[in-house]
Amino acid sequence: MIVDIVLPVFGLIGIGYAVAWVRILPEQADEALTDFVFTIAIPLLLFRTVVAADFTHGSPWLLWAAYFPTLAVTWAVGTFIMRRVFGRDARAGLVGGVSASYSNTLLIGLPLVIIAYGTEGGAAMALLLAVHLVVMVAASTVLIERALIADGAADHSGGAGVILRSLGRNLLLSPVFIGIIAGNVWNFSGLALPPLADTLINRLADVAATLALFAMGMTLRKFGIRGNVLPALGLGALKLIVMPAMVFATTLWLFPLPPAWAKAMVIAAACPTGVNAYLIATRFRTGEALSSNAIILTTALAVVSVSVWLGILERF
Repeated sequence: MIVDIVLPVFGLIGIGYAVAWVRILPEQADEALTDFVFTIAIPLLLFRTVVAADFTHGSPWLLWAAYFPTLAVTWAVGTFIMRRVFGRDARAGLVGGVSASYSNTLLIGLPLVIIAYGTEGGAAMALLLAVHLVVMVAASTVLIERALIADGAADHSGGAGVILRSLGRNLLLSPVFIGIIAGNVWNFSGLALPPLADTLINRLADVAATLALFAMGMTLRKFGIRGNVLPALGLGALKLIVMPAMVFATTLWLFPLPPAWAKAMVIAAACPTGVNAYLIATRFRTGEALSSNAIILTTALAVVSVSVWLGILERF
């Protein structure tokens, strides 16, 4: 069962990577696919998942409480390791913290959880995704300003306030956010979807996971191993082992959740580093190699680590 869940997911990533490697498709194809996935397919998948979800068996507050404090601890440890162990500056420390804690919940986590735990697990992921982006980007924005000041490289032309206001506007216009909110509204209305709309939504939502993973593989081809392997492996251990272990412990003992929700949060935490770590590194113009390595290595190693976590979860 575990092999049937993990291998198709990472196999599609591998196929996308291979297609980009041999240049079967144009270089810009990954951008077009990613745009389609983010603006149409995944928002409709989330809409369909939320419309069919039953939120009465668990509290979103407990779900967020089980996930985000462990994320913050992992982020802090990753930053500490980069600064104190490897002697990097504050900006590289922040990149390290993000690389250790920012899961690829949308392109990898959502398909994995839906395949493994069905609609109920997908509902938990929708609740996480509803706040994951805004929490991570808001925290990154504030900490970016602090890191720039600490390194004597502050640019006061914008500031955190301007960036956060822009974030708020972008969030409200985000197709993913709109899909989740629209799904909740329809869910609470109790209305059935019109047959034609239901068919069209299902057709587009059904290709979301496949195209998301394929596009992810093509995007990974742009990254590479560029030195900083040892720090990236250390951050990878935090991402793939320590963070999911902490989420597992909190959902088991501190914040009891419905079984599918708890399992979904552990798998979300066990996902490899998301590409946002690289985007933050490019914003700083430092740590690009570190974040690139973390993305590549954690994605490759997640084939094994996610399989292990799925096995552990089945025993509990």
